[in-house]
Amino acid sequence: MAVRNVIRAKSWTDLIEQLYVDSWDPNLNRFRSNYAFRGLSNSDYELATSLMRLGGRYWDLEFHLMRNFIKYARVDSSDSYSAWNWLVLAQHHGLPTRLLDWTFSPFVAMHFATNDLTKYDEDGVIWCVDYVKLHERVPEVLRMELITEGAKAFTIEMLSNVSKTLQEFDGLSKEGFALFFDPPSMDERIVNQYSMHSVISDPKRSFDDVLKHNPDVYRKIVVPSDLKWEVRDKLDQANINERMLFPGLDGLSCWLARHYSPRT
Repeated sequence: MAVRNVIRAKSWTDLIEQLYVDSWDPNLNRFRSNYAFRGLSNSDYELATSLMRLGGRYWDLEFHLMRNFIKYARVDSSDSYSAWNWLVLAQHHGLPTRLLDWTFSPFVAMHFATNDLTKYDEDGVIWCVDYVKLHERVPEVLRMELITEGAKAFTIEMLSNVSKTLQEFDGLSKEGFALFFDPPSMDERIVNQYSMHSVISDPKRSFDDVLKHNPDVYRKIVVPSDLKWEVRDKLDQANINERMLFPGLDGLSCWLARHYSPRT
């Protein structure tokens, strides 16, 4: 990664300022960020998909994983599902896929950079990717879909208009490309996390490689280990926690267990 793209936050105030860099939109006269955010508890973690983490010839397993997920999943109204609906649903329920989870919210990303108390002796990180700039480099047929819809990010309906299957999607360009899309609001978790996903037209390619070849679209903000407690406590006071981001008893229990854990 380009060193100039790596920023080490000096304080809570500095972290907030860094996360809102370039968020002013002079055309709207409003603050509207074009960045997608992803928080990780360790700054050395790669931007690898869950499919990649399977190991071996994982790219050969993608089709079989999805085929069997669709075969055995019992989902109401799934007769109208596209391949993209199924892919999002599979990702949402933990199946290894080529998707990577992101959020429109810098505060949600801060949560995921600081929610693991076992990593408080390690620097965290928040990745910030200008998806609008990245979308200027997707194949023309996809760019035209954005222009037609007057949108900055894709939806699964827009993706389905261009490619009905992942195989069609992969064949849109020989060079390979990445994009961000807004998933359907399947449940409260997706809504509350202000979720978005990235997808690459080659399951073998990591998002680290995408950023390496597009250094002008990202910023890597390191959250120092000695800043994590302050960030965490202030997020909890702002009600950015597991109870809100994972609605239900499991999220409530995770929040309480972490919130009442002693600093020592």
